Amino acid sequence: MINSMTGFASAKGELAPYSWGWELRSVNGKGLDLRLRVPDWLQGLEAALRADLAKAATRGNVTLSLRIARNDEAGALALNRSALTAALDALSEIETKAKERGVTLAPSQASDLFSLRGMFDAGATDDDNAALIARLRSDFPALVAAFLEMRKAEGAALQDVLAEQLDRIQALTTQAKGFAEARKEAMADGLRTNLARVLDNTDGADPTRVAQELAIIAVKADVTEEIDRLAAHVIAARDLLAKGGAVGRKLDFLMQEFNREANTLCAKSQSTELTAVGLDLKAVIDQMREQVQNVE
Repeated sequence: MINSMTGFASAKGELAPYSWGWELRSVNGKGLDLRLRVPDWLQGLEAALRADLAKAATRGNVTLSLRIARNDEAGALALNRSALTAALDALSEIETKAKERGVTLAPSQASDLFSLRGMFDAGATDDDNAALIARLRSDFPALVAAFLEMRKAEGAALQDVLAEQLDRIQALTTQAKGFAEARKEAMADGLRTNLARVLDNTDGADPTRVAQELAIIAVKADVTEEIDRLAAHVIAARDLLAKGGAVGRKLDFLMQEFNREANTLCAKSQSTELTAVGLDLKAVIDQMREQVQNVE
């Protein structure tokens, strides 16, 4: 079974005096791009989560967000006003520069500032942080499992779509083979007629040489190899879908080969029916290639 690169999972948890919310999402990408937004005062947590995600996914733009709130009684935390002022000044400068360049930023939230190191003078001890980190790490596998389950479900639906498109490509390839066989006799008659016309209107022409040239033209117009390669690519694509796993890159390469053969078929068709089939092939191949971009 193949996996989609599209997925989402969320979860909540708490360990007094903290509560938190996770969000893990991904979209398609050429490689694996991990973007983590984790409070920096939880030392070592981001590196550990990054390592876990790298083991769970092989491709996709993956974004993890962790928001933590502290539920102490009022006055239990002493705000570091100098740190707050510095953070607000930096934020103001960023927004000013962005506005000058016509860049629109998402609104900032108080929780964003809370996660910054040194924002509070009083707070958790190192032991408290260690317990929190341990709890967060123990919760994380369930989040990843839910995330992977969604990617798997998306992949199952995607596999059905790709299988249907391969069926269509196979049917069109068979149709193209029939038209190619049907035109052989017409092409042979045309070559014989052209050979006779050339010999009748050319003094001193070498009949053997003329026949050779016409035979070369016939070979260049032959689409047997293109049709055979299309059929072979269908088999290879089905094998990859059956194999499952991280086959997105291989499928993407196959789509390039599919497109190459369809283009050549259209260029060499010399037949209205064959050209129509070639154009239909190109349309289905383009649709399939778009879907393949989402395969891990």
